[in-house]
Amino acid sequence: MSSVRESPSHQLLSVIVPVYNERNTVVEVLRRIRAVRLPVAIEIIVVDDGSTDGTGKVLSTLEDSTVRILRHPENLGKGAAIRTALDKASGDLVLIQDADLEYDPEDWPKLLDPVLKGKAEVVYGSRFTGERKNMRLSSWVGNRLLALATDLLFGTTLSDIETCSKLLDRSVLEGMVLESERFEFEPEITAKLLRRGVRIYEVPISYAAREISEGQKFDWRDGVSALVTMVRYRIRR
Repeated sequence: MSSVRESPSHQLLSVIVPVYNERNTVVEVLRRIRAVRLPVAIEIIVVDDGSTDGTGKVLSTLEDSTVRILRHPENLGKGAAIRTALDKASGDLVLIQDADLEYDPEDWPKLLDPVLKGKAEVVYGSRFTGERKNMRLSSWVGNRLLALATDLLFGTTLSDIETCSKLLDRSVLEGMVLESERFEFEPEITAKLLRRGVRIYEVPISYAAREISEGQKFDWRDGVSALVTMVRYRIRR
């Protein structure tokens, strides 16, 4: 069973931003990231996952001493982008921030608070306990069913497995082999944390859902894949 340190002392937050065809939003996301006030230093690692819409050119104008840009020559998937960034991240805390405008960096202090107070090692921002621009019914149902399945499989009470807002103490990732290439990253890391006995802390966050026409990439097939992934890692020895 993982235990939380009584007096954690964190110095650096590695913010991982996987990007795929987000030319219209990535500038604003990085502006919001730079504007948020935090009690720890941050490094920003952006992974352009083979974008084809001109995102790469936009990112080239944004790279500076505070933003590091990594590139995949072709689209490998969100999980692969996060793994690439983790290999280069040097922070003792890791936070994942999508490059769309669905998640607001202004919520980061809420995620950091339990960790900095020694209450948690992993914090998820829940889209179902905070204010939100309602998501499509199919997405709402799919997310709720996946959370319920996870709770039944692992004996927990999580409300949001697929949230992209995840903050982790780097120590919980030690020795963990992450394999997922695409959106299965979310259930994989959740299952592996729970199997290790890590208790996941949830805080409410705001959420502004996008429509498919606005760039939403997750669909029902990804939901089915997420459920299969969760079951697979639950029964794998």
